[in-house]
Amino acid sequence: MTREEIYERVNDVFRDVFDDDSITVTDETTAEDIEGWDSLEHVSLMMAIGTEFGIKIPLNKVNSMQNVGEMVDFIAETC
Repeated sequence: MTREEIYERVNDVFRDVFDDDSITVTDETTAEDIEGWDSLEHVSLMMAIGTEFGIKIPLNKVNSMQNVGEMVDFIAETC
């Protein structure tokens, strides 16, 4: 799976979780860039990402990801 394909699916998950069709994430996107992305929504987002890609994201990864690029890297390595 290419990064572009991953990003297409990740963007869909973000749009769904945050109920905002205008969201487009990049490698540098962080929680500070998206309204409503707090610790509670982070858990919902990680669960939705895991479901979308059929993966389990270890708690230490959930807590250590600094931006969407790191999330995409993990997905690319896992899938």
